[in-house]
Amino acid sequence: MQFSNRLVHSLRSTNRKPHEYGFFMQFKASISSLKVAWRKDPKLDQAIENDKKWKQCARVVKEVLNEPGQVIPLHYLEKRRERLGLQVKIKTFLDWNPGLFDFYMDRVRPKSEPVSFVRPSERLRQFLEEESRIFVNNESLLVSKLCKLLMMSKDKVVSADKLVQVKREFGFPNDLLVNLVPKYPEYFNLIGEPGEGKSFLQLVKWNPEFAKSVIELRAEEESRLTGIRTRPAFNWKLPPGFFIRKEVREWIRDWMELPYVSPYDDVLHLDQSSREMEKRNVGVFHELLSLSLYKRVPIPILGKFSDEYRFSNAFSNVFTRHSGIFYTSLKCGIKTAMLREAYKDGELIDRDPLLEIKDKFLELLAEGHKQKDELLRLQREMVQKDMEMMAVSNNDLDYHKCEEEEDAVI
Repeated sequence: MQFSNRLVHSLRSTNRKPHEYGFFMQFKASISSLKVAWRKDPKLDQAIENDKKWKQCARVVKEVLNEPGQVIPLHYLEKRRERLGLQVKIKTFLDWNPGLFDFYMDRVRPKSEPVSFVRPSERLRQFLEEESRIFVNNESLLVSKLCKLLMMSKDKVVSADKLVQVKREFGFPNDLLVNLVPKYPEYFNLIGEPGEGKSFLQLVKWNPEFAKSVIELRAEEESRLTGIRTRPAFNWKLPPGFFIRKEVREWIRDWMELPYVSPYDDVLHLDQSSREMEKRNVGVFHELLSLSLYKRVPIPILGKFSDEYRFSNAFSNVFTRHSGIFYTSLKCGIKTAMLREAYKDGELIDRDPLLEIKDKFLELLAEGHKQKDELLRLQREMVQKDMEMMAVSNNDLDYHKCEEEEDAVI
């Protein structure tokens, strides 16, 4: 087995013999031998924590919208509180986040007693119209994303049911298979009936413009700006305070010098355990996270596509092994793979255009909180005025009482 020039130079500079570096030979022979300790990154964890509250609101909204007529008795919704991940009663949660729903009384059955029902508020309906507009404006982006997901897959075919399950991660609309896919028969062919576990989305046409990864597009842009040909490469950087063993750093340096393998290239000829295949797998994960809305995807969700993208059973080790590219968060009890370069100080800097939907939803929540605060302010003012009037009235009573007592003495 040959060593890289850098490693050979390192061996010579220390006057040590190659057999004393058996661990290097082991790492070059077996990628699975690389062990990198997981380290907590509080800033990236906080990015997930910051989205927790509004995502809970979004889950409750989705639950109501999926009901017939988009209405549901409040006590029915309360029974689903645990599944929705709420720690407080549903009425308390809705009071904390006003403006999403209206409450009204109705009967569950014709002769039953009236109970409280929940339905979308007018402001929520306006948001849903705005959401539809944003999807329409970004339809070309949605088509390219879907094509890319198919183009990276082994047979250019992906389970349609799996795509529906991950639509939130990639920003696809609810009517992905019903409306979007049929509009583009030149790209997509839907096989089978969705919902039965045996439906598939097949790529019809290969578009070379879509077959360029974020890494390749970035290299092309740098070449255009500098006039110097830039080789596609990953950004690899650990935050301050992070440390990996010297032997692993050496392996990473050699691995980074390998030619970039595009996630859209045919790699059937590559050995699953080779460093070249590792390069390709990292490229696929990098591209998948880049296509996602928040540049992060729960690892169990990525695991659903092991067959389509030829992931090994131990694929999740890639994220800790390449901790300068990815971060694995354990927030909320779920392992989530995050793309480091997409964040700065825990804030998402590489924003997907479809995140405008989130911005509009946050505006809706903020408007509800503002209205609630204004209502509380008015209530406090009314209470204060009532107390002042009572105080004046009491003073008048005391004054008259004193006058009566003085008259009685005289």
